[in-house]
Amino acid sequence: MPCALLLVEDNEDILANLYAFFEPMGYVLDCARNGKAGLQMALEHDFDCIVLDVMLPGMDGWQILQRMRTAQHSEPVLFLTAKDSLEDRVRGLDQGADDYLVKPFVFAELLARV
Repeated sequence: MPCALLLVEDNEDILANLYAFFEPMGYVLDCARNGKAGLQMALEHDFDCIVLDVMLPGMDGWQILQRMRTAQHSEPVLFLTAKDSLEDRVRGLDQGADDYLVKPFVFAELLARV
């Protein structure tokens, strides 16, 4: 059964690159370009993994993850973000993210983490 990923990313170039990387490998992909759409999709559909940016229009990734966990959604969440401080990484993991990868990233490492 193919792996279903939700990509929540507002940067069109990064989103296009993520899609172009995962789609040929058979991943089933849904995309959201802002925080509100990302939260709605995360709460309404089942995903095997959610790749989530922190800095998003409408609602940030911290808020999305908090609302997901409050609603008892336990899907694995991997933050993929430019927020690279130790405090940000710890915050993401403490809030319930399963992993945290800083941009710029290498696709091989992202795939291994997903």
